[in-house]
Amino acid sequence: MRDYRQLTQEEIDVLERNNCWAENWESVKVADDFSPYGFHRVMFYGDIRLGVFDLQVEVTKGFTKHAGINDATLRNVTIGDNCLIEKIGNFINNYTIGDNCYISNVSTMETTEGATYGEDHMISVLNEMGDGNLVLFHDLNSQLAAFMVKHFNDKVLKEKITRLIREEVRFSLPDRGTIGNNVKIINTKEITNTVVKDDCEINGASRLSDCTILSSKDASVYIGTGVICENSIISNGCSITNSVKMQDCFVGEACQVANGFTAQASVFFANSYMANGEACAAFCGPFSASHHKSSLLIGGEFSFYNAGSNTNFSNHAYKMGPLHYGTLERGTKTASGAYVLMPAKIGAFSVCFGKLMNHPDMRCLPFAYLLAYGDTMYIVPGRNITTVGLYRDIKKWPKRDKRAASCRKSIINFDWLSPFTVGEIVQGKKILEALRQAGGDNVSSYNYHEYIINATSLRKGIKYYDIALRIYMGAVLKRAIKGGFLGKPTSDIGLGHWTDLSGLLLPISEEERLIDDIKNGNIESIKEILDRFIDIDNHYRQYQWTWTYRLILDYYGLDELSDSDLPRIREDYIRARRAWVAEIRKDAEKEFAMGDVEQSVFDDFITKLDHEIDFED
Repeated sequence: MRDYRQLTQEEIDVLERNNCWAENWESVKVADDFSPYGFHRVMFYGDIRLGVFDLQVEVTKGFTKHAGINDATLRNVTIGDNCLIEKIGNFINNYTIGDNCYISNVSTMETTEGATYGEDHMISVLNEMGDGNLVLFHDLNSQLAAFMVKHFNDKVLKEKITRLIREEVRFSLPDRGTIGNNVKIINTKEITNTVVKDDCEINGASRLSDCTILSSKDASVYIGTGVICENSIISNGCSITNSVKMQDCFVGEACQVANGFTAQASVFFANSYMANGEACAAFCGPFSASHHKSSLLIGGEFSFYNAGSNTNFSNHAYKMGPLHYGTLERGTKTASGAYVLMPAKIGAFSVCFGKLMNHPDMRCLPFAYLLAYGDTMYIVPGRNITTVGLYRDIKKWPKRDKRAASCRKSIINFDWLSPFTVGEIVQGKKILEALRQAGGDNVSSYNYHEYIINATSLRKGIKYYDIALRIYMGAVLKRAIKGGFLGKPTSDIGLGHWTDLSGLLLPISEEERLIDDIKNGNIESIKEILDRFIDIDNHYRQYQWTWTYRLILDYYGLDELSDSDLPRIREDYIRARRAWVAEIRKDAEKEFAMGDVEQSVFDDFITKLDHEIDFED
């Protein structure tokens, strides 16, 4: 705690000559090295604490002014060292301001009684009219959010988690609004009941009310012109600009929200980008994007998702060029006259929508296209496994993680083939094989529920699923050999079905164990829940090997895996991988033949494919 002293009479005289006034000069206390010469036209009410003001402050690039306070009314305010505060239209009331801050042309900054700064606020996502199912607080990440939303019908679990969050918030909540170090706030109308962490810049905002802004030196936050943000939390590395209106929201690390986007009771995690459109009761996991004015994300759960114009699910249709097929919409005819919708597994995340993916049996046909000709619906199973779009996505997503290393709360597993997706591939392959066995090989199509699978599509689907299985098994086996954990697993953790908690891939058994530990009182803080997610992720490769070992035994009909089996699995892996690359090459050549891709782009893509052989070992 810093020591402060009373002003000397000489210092008071200087302040008064500079048209400063205090309700009670004895309530204005200062640091030992305080100098009064940088203060002009300042009115002090209540308890005031002032640091030293002896350095220059950069107000814009190449322009510095001396630290001090000019044209301001302060009440119950503590200000750190070397700040410049000027042109405060109304007042600053009940605030603690850190070091090296520049605050100018601000109307009001105030903390009122009972402020929670956006913490411990219950919202309802996925169902905008439902009971609250997600508690906003500063340490929220995509895993905990997905966990809460998924299981909050369990009243005991909901009560336990809510209590743990409230305990965390109670211990960390400041007694009044705070501004961190190196903060710049200019041309802003109102900041009420808001905590602003270090190195944040707020420039031209209209109103920030009951918010927490989690900025830091290596992951600063920028809040721009016309922004209105209420009852919300904004995480490290975010940018909120150009008249965004946001209420009851959580914005995760390195997200961008811009250009008049409107959001209510929604969450956005890790590298999401939102502009122009709207979101209501939306759960937007890592790498969710919406660019268009007509896009409304409402009551849905998204990850690695690009919402295009209207109902355009375009992300996975991107191919070699950055815009090719980027505006394909449901209800828009393609050149072949088909209406197209493309549900797919993208990276480690499910993008599920429409009648197809809502059907429980259909979820076992991953990487599929759904085509509509009039009222007839066709499934093309596994087609997306061998597209340029998938290949591009596999490569691009890890490179697009813009979060600072110190600010990565949400866990993102970028494996496109994992026990989660491969488990569905296994089931999809079994379904197709059962259809072929029941219908025979001398038919033109197969009926699957209300959908049609052409015979050629079915055969190719089996082929593509088998390619993916062999690539997956070979890759995991190769990693096990290099990692030194080849052999029979010593634990059963990993067996059975897997799930995806918005970026964290885990065995369902571990999710169930976490639920039991919370409900039984074995977990006593919200940090322990978050640490459990980290621990599960740290053991991902171990759990994955346990699951994959069983898959290898089942696939190859083995009782146990021996050294003599390894060459065969490796050979299958290499053949499958080369077949996969060959199919992607054909897809690229087909696209190039359409005339929409420049020669240089095509050549660069083919060069990348040619180098895939470098990764076989």
